[in-house]
Amino acid sequence: MNIIVTGGAGFIGSNFVYYELKKHPEDRIICIDKLTYAGNLETLEAALKKDKFKFIRADIADRRAIYRIFETERPDIVVNFAAESHVDRSIENPEVFLQTNIIGTSVLLDACRKYSIDRFHQVSTDEVYGDLPLDRPDLFFTEETPLHTSSPYSASKASADLLVQAYHRTYKVPVTISRCSNNYGPFHFPEKLIPLMIINALSDKELPVYGTGENVRDWLYVKDHCAAIDLIIRKGRVGEVYNIGGHNERRNIDVVKTILKELGKPESLIAHVADRKGHDRRYAIDPTKIHEELGWEPTTKFEDGIKLTIKWYLEHRDWWMGIISGDYQTYYERMYDQRAKMEYAKI
Repeated sequence: MNIIVTGGAGFIGSNFVYYELKKHPEDRIICIDKLTYAGNLETLEAALKKDKFKFIRADIADRRAIYRIFETERPDIVVNFAAESHVDRSIENPEVFLQTNIIGTSVLLDACRKYSIDRFHQVSTDEVYGDLPLDRPDLFFTEETPLHTSSPYSASKASADLLVQAYHRTYKVPVTISRCSNNYGPFHFPEKLIPLMIINALSDKELPVYGTGENVRDWLYVKDHCAAIDLIIRKGRVGEVYNIGGHNERRNIDVVKTILKELGKPESLIAHVADRKGHDRRYAIDPTKIHEELGWEPTTKFEDGIKLTIKWYLEHRDWWMGIISGDYQTYYERMYDQRAKMEYAKI
């Protein structure tokens, strides 16, 4: 099969690319990424050496570019990871989130209609459900939980989900949607909680924690997430939403303390800062549906996954130091003439 992976130079998208190349070497992966601040082509350096992988630089909101790619590559499946995803950035500048997350998704859906793909999969987030109270540990998000967004980011993702469902109902586009809890693991962009805390701790810098750090997140190791998506696109029921959760709920402050302990750093590095506007209190996913229908369940406990993640950051300093310095943003231009499988699809 030909599988288009949008946003494949980002955190979860790149992990999915590597998962598919290993799990299904018979399939061809076409990665589309705009290479904005969170897209790093160096992340895909190993994939670029594979015959079954092709990278195309393009904006999913660029209709002409996307149609050209679909016309040329004739995908069977499209998995849409491409999204602006940082909540704080969405609060500062909502418009770019609407452009990529909503308009970009609509362009992809129109291309899927035009070129009759077998499956369009939308990678969403548990943040579309809003939050849960801290004093009700018995409550979880299910696929039937009403959408109740808290930030421009989550509102844009919820809007995209509704578009996907509308295209299925109106145009019969074969779609699936997954909503995951917080991911962590290799290639996580340094501005996110876990990599930021690891990198700051390694440099003996302050670790900024919003408010008291009591907010709870359900942590999902990224490779478990990739395994779930792979099952959904191949065996999931068309038109369905699947929640993907890690069964690893942790308070933010406890995550930070765990990282410090693993690195042998003092908790005195923790610095409590003003809380985020509209900060959700607790996320918790009920993944019963995907377990019962597809047999998926997370295999990585947080205690193991965080050690693997810290080990990865210790062994890949060049990767994250390049991001911190900004050098990664010129990598595409440096490598452009040397990579025959790379295209620039800006038309």
